[in-house]
Amino acid sequence: MIKIKIAISGSMLFSKEMLKKKTELEKLNHKVTIPKNAKEFAENKIEVEDKWKKLEIDAIRSYFNEIKKCDSILVLNITKNNIENYIGGNSLIEIAFAHVLKKKIFLYNPAPKMSYTDEIISMKPIIINQDIKKIK
Repeated sequence: MIKIKIAISGSMLFSKEMLKKKTELEKLNHKVTIPKNAKEFAENKIEVEDKWKKLEIDAIRSYFNEIKKCDSILVLNITKNNIENYIGGNSLIEIAFAHVLKKKIFLYNPAPKMSYTDEIISMKPIIINQDIKKIK
């Protein structure tokens, strides 16, 4: 029996971690969606952060439609570019989509210290501190 439907969000540099978390969450009976082409990014078949590929697959609009179908999102906010618990532009947009759609927002780690930290915190994410069993 499926517990909840979860869309995983995060930098495509974290695509291997997305695949790993997808498997772990599915073992806990969750239904999990990851970004289109995440597997290809993880296997280095597509250059990470390729803006032309994002345009080609209409990444923002297509993932918005996936988030609409889910109960929650899990943001894999891991260190990137020397920023602890990094949340980039696309993930911030996806957090906002989830917030507006009244979905639960789970952060893998606490919110990063960035120029838009207040905006992230204002959307009341649930910090799971890397414990996916806290996703309910």
